[in-house]
Amino acid sequence: MSPALRNNILPTELPSVFRRSHAHNAGVSDRRLRRLVKDGIVDRIGHGVYRRANAQPADVDLLEVAAATTRATLCLGSALAHHGLVDLIPPAIDLALPRNVRRPQVAAPVCWHAFSLDTFELGRDALEVGDGLSLGIYSSERSICDAYRMRHLEGDELGREALRAWLRRPGSQPSTLLRMAESFPKARSALRRDLQVLL
Repeated sequence: MSPALRNNILPTELPSVFRRSHAHNAGVSDRRLRRLVKDGIVDRIGHGVYRRANAQPADVDLLEVAAATTRATLCLGSALAHHGLVDLIPPAIDLALPRNVRRPQVAAPVCWHAFSLDTFELGRDALEVGDGLSLGIYSSERSICDAYRMRHLEGDELGREALRAWLRRPGSQPSTLLRMAESFPKARSALRRDLQVLL
């Protein structure tokens, strides 16, 4: 195999999405990596994050974040939209990290939120974003509680709209939502009041 052809092939040990440091560990220099991008073998999807050009279609913003940190969790409007509870296309991806955790540098449009470590894992599930990577995502119930407790930032209507949509779903149990709200005192009273009005 000629050196020129060899330089246009990625080492097989590199996954579909990889960081610059992973490429270096696999013997790919910065110069070769730039060449791979120029030749369309690899796409640069973020700060120091690359993806094989022939990988399956996926949301590259979520892939970039997932490659940067496993702790990031879709929350608030982004999680509510993912669950189909609001008709909203957020201008930035709402992502939570535990307080005191460093926010990674990403090119994706992200709105970072710092959540308490004591409740960070409550209602947190995994969301596969492609290429073997995943992010966290808060459940419908947790996301509604977050919208209510952060209504001073998000406005009153986000939580109410999500609550109305959630109540229309078959199998929705207000008691489940109220149990979740017990961990979030700032959400509890407003959520109870709106439940009384809507039920």
